[in-house]
Amino acid sequence: MDILSYFSSLNPMNFISSLPGNAAQGLIWGIMALGVFITFRLLDFADLTVDGSFAAGGAVTVVMILAGVPAPLALLAAAAAGLAAGLATGLLHTILGIPGILSGILTQISLWSVNLLILDGANKAVNVDKYSLLVSLRNVYGSILTVFLLVAVLICLLYWYFGTEQGSAIRATGSNPGMSKAQGINIDKMKVLALCLSNGLVALSGGLMSQYQGFADIKMGQGSIVIGLAAVIIGEVLGEALIGKRMNFMLRLIFVTVGGVIYYLVIGLVMWLKMPTGLLKLLTAAIVAVFLAVPYLKSRAKNSFSMAGKRGAPKNA
Repeated sequence: MDILSYFSSLNPMNFISSLPGNAAQGLIWGIMALGVFITFRLLDFADLTVDGSFAAGGAVTVVMILAGVPAPLALLAAAAAGLAAGLATGLLHTILGIPGILSGILTQISLWSVNLLILDGANKAVNVDKYSLLVSLRNVYGSILTVFLLVAVLICLLYWYFGTEQGSAIRATGSNPGMSKAQGINIDKMKVLALCLSNGLVALSGGLMSQYQGFADIKMGQGSIVIGLAAVIIGEVLGEALIGKRMNFMLRLIFVTVGGVIYYLVIGLVMWLKMPTGLLKLLTAAIVAVFLAVPYLKSRAKNSFSMAGKRGAPKNA
């Protein structure tokens, strides 16, 4: 009887009505996922700066909008703040020799205090009725269109940049640092550039999110790295399942942003099913673990079938 009452309380229209909002947030997180993709996949660098730079982008955006700065310029300032955060992590790693993961943690911890100073408190709100915002909960469909166009521009710019000599040097540094250094590439410089670019995108995403939700909070970046990884992994697994070996770099970037949308649609489904919100982090970790395991288990299954086939094949006389 309890199960029947539970399912009867679920209104499909509520889930359908929440889809546009989830899609808008998914696209915004998709921009952050592009930043995570640069460090996680291209540079092979475990950067934990993300949680701090996302909140920094939101804090800078809200404070500057409240000061009368137009929203587009506030977003550029947010991206610059993220760039500075990435620069700090890069210098800690390359100049001081601190391991990458610890460099990110140190910058992330420092940004907590910096963000408190920027916000002059734990949070700060921005009213859509008083200020002209690029995205807002009040205009979900307009926000989707705005973020979609921005995502398209960013993907085109990233595709162009990583096809240049400098972008190719960053990819080579992540692929094989030793060989890259032997070829005359300044791998420390490439690492710093990649970290700056990555955190600039993350902070840009944070700036958009603060406008969309109408406030910036000191805790808004907590768990961002996990969400970013989830979007990257989901996008890659989906892309390889649909396209396979034909998935080029452009399609990989596209599917990373699609992964952000899918992740938030899943979160919307979980909320609609009235699962405890305290389990969302656990669910996110489980999703990432599953999608991380899929490629490994798939390749292992192929190898097992291949070995079994070889064992069962008749020997030539």
